Amino acid sequence: MIWFLARRVGAAVVVLLALSAIVYGLFYLTPGDPAVLACGRGCDAERLARTQQKLGLDDPVQLQYWHFLEGLVVGRDYSAGPDVDHCAAPCLGYSFQTDQPVRTMLTDRLPVSASLAFGAEMLALLLGISAGLLSALRRGRLTERLLTGVTLLGWSTPVFLIGLVLLLVFCAYLQWLPFPAYVPLTENPGEWARDLVLPWTALALIQAAVYARISRAGVLETLMEDHIRTFRAYGLRERQVIGRHALRGALSPLVTLTAVEVAQVMTAAVLTETMFGLPGIGKLTVESVNTVDLPVVVGVTVLAGAVVVLANTVADLLHAFVDPRVRLA
Repeated sequence: MIWFLARRVGAAVVVLLALSAIVYGLFYLTPGDPAVLACGRGCDAERLARTQQKLGLDDPVQLQYWHFLEGLVVGRDYSAGPDVDHCAAPCLGYSFQTDQPVRTMLTDRLPVSASLAFGAEMLALLLGISAGLLSALRRGRLTERLLTGVTLLGWSTPVFLIGLVLLLVFCAYLQWLPFPAYVPLTENPGEWARDLVLPWTALALIQAAVYARISRAGVLETLMEDHIRTFRAYGLRERQVIGRHALRGALSPLVTLTAVEVAQVMTAAVLTETMFGLPGIGKLTVESVNTVDLPVVVGVTVLAGAVVVLANTVADLLHAFVDPRVRLA
């Protein structure tokens, strides 16, 4: 297990290094001068030279990338003349628009995106597993056909259409929920859940369709195994057969899938946060792209990539824990 863990962590580090190189080259080494964006309008030659020196853009390309990696690991100093600004690790630079540390901007918005992602994932698991189990137990009946149709509809419907329908019904027509609104969890848990229930639902309906199909297939496969027939022959109650054995064996594929889906929900929340007016990382990304705020866009991209790599590593470890045969691969 230790060797398997070391291999997976080493592979994750290599992927993160490759990701950082691609992101840095894509945003900083393409045609165009980032110093011009950082300097702003009305920038003269002297200010532009100071900005280039402060950002380290007058150094060779390999040295610029090394400073970028150094900032992520141990932090870095930005100096232009007598003034020196220290950026603590993980340093992602300073915003061109607000001159705030990108790390601070991301950490301020991260709780909103994390609340959206994990809440939607828990709701998707609840709806998906319930629908998949009911569909498997009602195989060949009208209930299964209806649930199959609903899951296919949920999977094929884009999130912006679901979100728009929810906003029109519950905020505009019924006026049961305020819009836009967001209260942090630490201030009022009740209002926090109320403000996130619609975004949770919009994201969860799509993910629940995936979980429903996987759990249905897993339950049907497990119910046909020999040990299930043995339990029934010994007179074990059907509720115990389903809950303790059939469902438990069918949920093992969801263990690894859930870790990956959480990362995908966090990285795909750009449209949802913008639509529902949530002050999360997704909305920050849209604002930064519109203003060509390169450090913030780079920071969001690096964070999203790190979350995906971490989630895949956790999924591999969970899969190896559930199925020891994976460790030999």
